[in-house]
Amino acid sequence: SSPILSSYDVAVVLNQPSLDKFEPKVKPGGIIIYDGYGIINPPTRTDIKVYRVDAMDKAAEMKNSKVFNMIVLGALLGVCPVVSTDGLNEALNKSLPERHHGLIPLNMEAVSEGMKLVKGIQ
Repeated sequence: SSPILSSYDVAVVLNQPSLDKFEPKVKPGGIIIYDGYGIINPPTRTDIKVYRVDAMDKAAEMKNSKVFNMIVLGALLGVCPVVSTDGLNEALNKSLPERHHGLIPLNMEAVSEGMKLVKGIQ
């Protein structure tokens, strides 16, 4: 039973229906981060900070669609550093089965790329 929120400090949106639903619910002074690939009509509010990350394009450039979510996470961490990249790397090493540890460098590279790609719009 999770709490139901009516307003948000930060929203990460990856498609137009989500943007249409959640943009009005972001608190004034809040943040929207969106993937440019999935959004036709970008956010229009001027009382929030808006950031774009072209995560889908970067995942295609990296030739691995599975890193899309890590690129988006990197964008979030670039704007709101709620955890350090060292902490994230440590968490991945602790939580992933050892057989998947070979994927951690690629995932950390994707996070780094997301941090570089995120662009403020307003």
